[in-house]
Amino acid sequence: MEIRRFVDTDWHGEQAGLWDTWHEVVTAGESYDNDPASTEQDARAHWLLPPPFEVWVAAEDGDVLGTYKVGPNKGRLGDHVANASFMVSSRARGRGLGRTLGEHCLDRARELGYTAMQFNAVVSTNTVALRLWRSLGFIIVGTIPDGFRSTKHGLVDFHIMYRQL
Repeated sequence: MEIRRFVDTDWHGEQAGLWDTWHEVVTAGESYDNDPASTEQDARAHWLLPPPFEVWVAAEDGDVLGTYKVGPNKGRLGDHVANASFMVSSRARGRGLGRTLGEHCLDRARELGYTAMQFNAVVSTNTVALRLWRSLGFIIVGTIPDGFRSTKHGLVDFHIMYRQL
């Protein structure tokens, strides 16, 4: 498995690309608040943000199995705190790819000079993500009651998670 900066050919990939992973995760309606009917153009606009954001992919034999993006959480006076988003394809779940991407992202955020990282909206029913982020040193610093409309569970909470770097 190779983790590297996104290049445009990763969007569709040799076998499966970032678009396939993005579409799969968002249409599930369990971890991202994007419209499950989002178009490919919507997805590109949401995920492929301009610098200072960076997009990274985990690829294996031309197949994009996971991705993350990292950049400032807020504007100029809050840009020392990073924000990141992650997606892992169902084809790679259970292989430790989320942890590998999380660790890589934390290292990259440090290299970029961030002093902390904040996740603005971790869905409370996404227990795999919550367990992973806690194991990597994140704590819940706030909860938005009923902030997410899960396709399986109805109204559930969003957690704001934070850790110093």
